[in-house]
Amino acid sequence: MRLRVATAVAVTLVGLGTAGCMRDDPPPPVATTPTLERLRIIFPEGFTRKEMADRVEAVRGIAIDRRGVTPRITKAGYLLASAAAVPPAEFRKDWRGKRIEGFLFPATYEFTKLTSSARLVRDQLSAFRRQWRKVDLRYARSKNLTPYDVLIIASMVEKETVAPSERRLVAAVIYNRLRNRMPLGIDATLRYGHDVQGTEPLKQSDIQSNDPYNTRKRLGLPPTPIANPGLASMRAAAHPARVDYLYFVRKPDGVHHFFTASESEFCERSLEYGYGGC
Repeated sequence: MRLRVATAVAVTLVGLGTAGCMRDDPPPPVATTPTLERLRIIFPEGFTRKEMADRVEAVRGIAIDRRGVTPRITKAGYLLASAAAVPPAEFRKDWRGKRIEGFLFPATYEFTKLTSSARLVRDQLSAFRRQWRKVDLRYARSKNLTPYDVLIIASMVEKETVAPSERRLVAAVIYNRLRNRMPLGIDATLRYGHDVQGTEPLKQSDIQSNDPYNTRKRLGLPPTPIANPGLASMRAAAHPARVDYLYFVRKPDGVHHFFTASESEFCERSLEYGYGGC
């Protein structure tokens, strides 16, 4: 009963004027904080940290020019914040202070003009943690691969595939080559290590280098992921197809690959597709 009485008194007092009489005047307006405009930035799957920083700069410019909004996030701020970031605890044993590449989850993120670069990076890392929980690592662990190994493989799968149906096939080639102690021979790793765009040809000096990302010459995985993969590539890297393929070469359509376990077949198709054979 006390609660009801107190409530009734409070309601009555709201309607009293300064002289204690009821008034019909509307209550004074309540001050509210203006809603900040929501902006969006899209990071495609397979983007590198550098490409994400470039996208931040581009989106910031669009916000200024077309929306009249000057975001707090900047390219320089994003590079600094991502350079200082650390991955989830389960990766740190193998990571050992290396690049944050691979952990900046590619997705669409909303932000306002007050959002900091550090907050955007934290959002990406949080998204990575949520998505990584959906990856079943039991098969990969049975092959003595660590979570970081799987993420590295996922980044290569992301860079090498266009057709979604081929992700697990590319992952299978990587697993099979690792098992047979063969160089992976994936030029996407070499391009990453030497910062060579996909539209530019590799130089002979790149191919002959002893760079740790040169998987034409060096055995095993590259030291870090070479891009930031999406969930589908993470899952493919953890669960490759059960096939014996050791080679693949891109078909002239630029989308699909020819897969084989035969080196001679690979060389024949490479010549047929205009890559010069073996």
